[in-house]
Amino acid sequence: MSLPSKICSFPATDGNDARVLILGSMPGVASLAARQYYAHPRNAFWPLMARLCNFEADLAYPARLWALEAAGIRLWDVLASCERVGSSDAAIAPATVQINTIALLLQAPHQLQVIVLNGALAAKLFHKFVAPELYQNVQVIALPSTSPAHAAKTFEQKWQAWRVLAPFIYQPLIYQAKSDAETAAD
Repeated sequence: MSLPSKICSFPATDGNDARVLILGSMPGVASLAARQYYAHPRNAFWPLMARLCNFEADLAYPARLWALEAAGIRLWDVLASCERVGSSDAAIAPATVQINTIALLLQAPHQLQVIVLNGALAAKLFHKFVAPELYQNVQVIALPSTSPAHAAKTFEQKWQAWRVLAPFIYQPLIYQAKSDAETAAD
């Protein structure tokens, strides 16, 4: 049996004028290894965002982040660090959790209209550690986890829940990656 190891989340993505802040709990093993949010190939996050924001889900990671920023969506995690074995939220050692500085983000001037909590643990930790008065003018929505471990819902069921974000995003873009030939011609 493996011992828990200390892991740290990523910085918040760019988006000081974001209307939507999506908070996960803590990146999984695949995401930590790739240094990318939602990197597990079976995670529904990027296909959901691609459908919602009208971009191709298989774009390079920087282009996907740009598409989210352009749509007014910012990513972060509730946890700054914790100890965990594997990727499961259930494996997080509760006594080791350190919360990200979400309170500072909410105290600074912002355009946020909605905070989305990606999964049950993100919702539980957010409501436990972030003071309600800090987000009283921001809608908070808990949505089903996009993780492949959350197999209780199909992709289409997750889509039906996640599409609630549509009114909050900036006009969806049609963003397609240029081919190497098009890039070379520019």
